[in-house]
Amino acid sequence: MSDQASPNPKKILCIEDEFFISELYERALKKSGHQVTTALNGQDGLQIAQTNTYDIVLLDLMVPGMTGMEILRILKDPSQSPGFNSKVIITTNLDQNDETRAELEAQADAYIVKATITPKELASFIDKVA
Repeated sequence: MSDQASPNPKKILCIEDEFFISELYERALKKSGHQVTTALNGQDGLQIAQTNTYDIVLLDLMVPGMTGMEILRILKDPSQSPGFNSKVIITTNLDQNDETRAELEAQADAYIVKATITPKELASFIDKVA
């Protein structure tokens, strides 16, 4: 993939507590023309996501305050997050058990393992998903 801007720029919320990873993602996504906001913990990320002003939420499963699974369940529950329609892409380095993986696949729009994707590949992936 080249370093040119995305043909379809998105507003992206990155809920990621590892500063180095969030910086890499933010830099690569902004270079592709996307607008990026980063939340470093679960409560802030959930509150920001519930504003429903983002096209995509990149959601790490292991963030302080509450788990990514808890955040995902709340975002996908119309009684707790009315009108929420952002695409949710789970990011993790943890190997999920079959039950958790099945729930992720049922509720999230996509699932990536951070260790297997570069920031540039993430930007390309975003263009395909959204």
